[in-house]
Amino acid sequence: MDVTKKKVLNGYHVVFLVQNIMIGMALLSLNNTLSPVGYSQWWFPILFGIIANITLIPMVWIALQYKDDDLFDIHEKLFGKWIGKLLNSLLIIYAIVLFAAVINTYLDLVQISALQDRTRIGHLILIILLAVFIVKGGIKSIARFCILTFFLTGWLIYFLRWGIAQGEISHLLPLFNFTASEFLDATKKGYTSMVGYEILMVFFPYIIHPKKAFKHASLGIWLTVFFYLCTAIVGVMYFSEWQLKHLFYPVLKLFQAVDLSFVERIDTLGITIWVFLILTTAGGYLWMAKKGIDSVRNKNSQYHIYGMAVFAFIVLNLPVSKVFQTTLYENVFYVSYGVILWPIILCFIHFLRKKKIEVIK
Repeated sequence: MDVTKKKVLNGYHVVFLVQNIMIGMALLSLNNTLSPVGYSQWWFPILFGIIANITLIPMVWIALQYKDDDLFDIHEKLFGKWIGKLLNSLLIIYAIVLFAAVINTYLDLVQISALQDRTRIGHLILIILLAVFIVKGGIKSIARFCILTFFLTGWLIYFLRWGIAQGEISHLLPLFNFTASEFLDATKKGYTSMVGYEILMVFFPYIIHPKKAFKHASLGIWLTVFFYLCTAIVGVMYFSEWQLKHLFYPVLKLFQAVDLSFVERIDTLGITIWVFLILTTAGGYLWMAKKGIDSVRNKNSQYHIYGMAVFAFIVLNLPVSKVFQTTLYENVFYVSYGVILWPIILCFIHFLRKKKIEVIK
């Protein structure tokens, strides 16, 4: 095993790594994303959780066959050096674009809601520097930050009680009031909220008890589903179908329903605290990109973090239209579906390779 891949992640680390990297910005716009199915959307997080748990099986299985190797190493072992490095290079681009997409979406939200007349360049530099600082400490540093983030942000769910009090429970029925095309549209768009658990295949070699990784990762997935389910239910109860379709960040409107004498704008507080979730997701993908560069160059270097951060900064400031940026960032999340399903192909190739070796023997 690579000496740099020390077993440092316990079960709690795995649970909160998976949970925090998955959430990112997705929770804020979940009700809007699932709006094609109207009020019937509230149970979709459960469906997504089942799909995520099923697709987690091949990820963990192939990782257990190469438990001292991450996804980048597995590529080189199954496909050879050059094809493996090509695949790894594509994964690096994927990770960096996702890193940029998460930060860009958050900064757009901040600019729209709180800083309409200010440039966002300062906030962009600050978030990237914070992400670099977290990632420099390695995967255990990211895991610890994820645990901290859970306790700093998880309590925000309490504010949903105002939405429940003012909502209409009858909106929760019927359960299947949608067409097949609406179902597929909501599933295609909505499952992007589950993206993030595929990074398990990169940090798998660092897990102290790899045989328990499936259980711990599943707990992380269902913890995410719990937050999504609560938000979806309250959103359906509180909003009209028109609002679900046209409010891009319904959760912020739910925060505005909160009535506290000592805080004037809960939505601004929520946006401020949300930066922790952005840093966990962005940090996870920046670390993934760094490990990819380490693999391609056969050299473990902290300078790779800086290089990836600078590259992401350039991507975020390219002189391209907003339409192009939006299209790029939306499509990279759809590419995630391919990355999530990719381990199935790796399992198949592993079987063929193993069978070929047995025939030769």
